[in-house]
Amino acid sequence: MLFTGDLVNNQADEMADYFDIFKQVKAPLGVYSTLGNHDYGDYVRWPSPAAKRQNLEKLMHVHRQMGWDLLMNEHRWLAQGGEKLAIVGIENWGGKGNFPQYGKLGQALAGTEEAAVRLLLSHDPSHWDAQVRPEFPQVDVMFAGHTHGMQFGIELGGLRWSPVQYFYPRWADLYREGHQYLYVNRGFGYLGFPGRIGILPEITVMELKRG
Repeated sequence: MLFTGDLVNNQADEMADYFDIFKQVKAPLGVYSTLGNHDYGDYVRWPSPAAKRQNLEKLMHVHRQMGWDLLMNEHRWLAQGGEKLAIVGIENWGGKGNFPQYGKLGQALAGTEEAAVRLLLSHDPSHWDAQVRPEFPQVDVMFAGHTHGMQFGIELGGLRWSPVQYFYPRWADLYREGHQYLYVNRGFGYLGFPGRIGILPEITVMELKRG
């Protein structure tokens, strides 16, 4: 299972009421996670830099307590069908707006040369066009979130619209350019407005097949 960040809106203590629920999330091959822009506490006025760092360390500890493997610009190996898959996870890297660029994809990919498939966890979908596609063609599939469809939109038959698409052209579902793929999940929670209109929470099941 893959989780692409924004476990909380601002502070690690927000997980207190949800820890026991999230701890039940298990997967046969493990749960792999990474950080989103909200996880760093960048939108809070902290009393000191040390307090901000302590908050991040506490949130990272929450991932570990739940049994999740938090990837901080690094990778893990999975062996399936006689081949090795690389699960690559980086810190937040935004290609639009003023979102931080903490991720180090080159560092995370180092040593994955023998991988049959590289799956990337990167929170912000704008990372795909800004850096992944032009600089890292070895990434096969990138998984992102971040936009949560702005929690408002219309999805009816072939019609799919949300105001977020005017800032993030790649804001939901599967995209392909050449041999590379991007999947943007609509998320499960909320920011600001405590609800969703037309954009439902999402847990995605994706099957990898031989080409």
